[in-house]
Amino acid sequence: MNEQKRISEVIGLWKTDKKQYVKKSSFSIYALLIENHLLPEFGDLYDIEEAHVQAFVLKKIDEGLSQKTIKDILIVLKMVLKFGAKNKWLENKSLEVKFPTQRRPSKIEVLSRSNQKKIMQHIKEHFTFKNLGVYICLSAGMRIGEICALTWEDIDADAEVIRIRKTLQRIYVIEEGSRKTELILDTPKTKNSNRDIPISKDLLKMLKPIKKIINNSFFVLSNSSRPTEPRTYMNYYKSFMKELGMPNLKFHGLRHSFATRCIESRCDYKTVSALLGHSNINTTLNLYVHPNLEQKKKCIDQMLKALK
Repeated sequence: MNEQKRISEVIGLWKTDKKQYVKKSSFSIYALLIENHLLPEFGDLYDIEEAHVQAFVLKKIDEGLSQKTIKDILIVLKMVLKFGAKNKWLENKSLEVKFPTQRRPSKIEVLSRSNQKKIMQHIKEHFTFKNLGVYICLSAGMRIGEICALTWEDIDADAEVIRIRKTLQRIYVIEEGSRKTELILDTPKTKNSNRDIPISKDLLKMLKPIKKIINNSFFVLSNSSRPTEPRTYMNYYKSFMKELGMPNLKFHGLRHSFATRCIESRCDYKTVSALLGHSNINTTLNLYVHPNLEQKKKCIDQMLKALK
């Protein structure tokens, strides 16, 4: 075994190595989790015991962190430890960490059908480019970074598709202890996020006349060469919803609403998953497919009918 190193030293070396292979946005997330959680807890140690990690997890739950965030932190920690063990600076250990059972599954928030219709009708009657972004999200299930990155050339009115090929986000850049933010136009979240979404007939009616007169290289939300930042657009969306007297729904709720309407319309799950750009159909199933009592009853009736 080589000379043992502090966890903080191993983290520094791991970051230098990892930076060469991952997207800038992914690296910024790793760096932020390290800075905020891993270094304060484990940085001064030469070794990490499973019991310490288990206590860390329970402490973070008490502090109000979601299980998803804590699991993301542990993924980074395990990558660092594996890197340290590979280079023989740390002892190779497997960590088995338990999470308390979640009694209540988190429920996704979506617009009611009537509220969704009201919003879409309002946008038709009060057109602005920023309002159009909301309409597109409700019609295509796009993420906020994807709608902010969308340019007119990504909308093919002849083929009747929206091509998702990029995303816009402001990331933290942590260098030598100092933090700054940077706006980056990047490729989407995963390989599956690169997708073509068919344009609905109503949306096409709105887009076709505009496509004839706009600059194809301009961003859709600003209709200019400068994009609208996700945070700025989120603030606009909040004001827009408040003005219409709508529920306080997160922007991501537009995407959830799109998916829910697709499932309610009995679209097959694989197609819905592809439209959303999920890397795994299980993500779609876990989020949106929750059979109600009536559907369960129908299933049992069908089974017994087949049995007879």
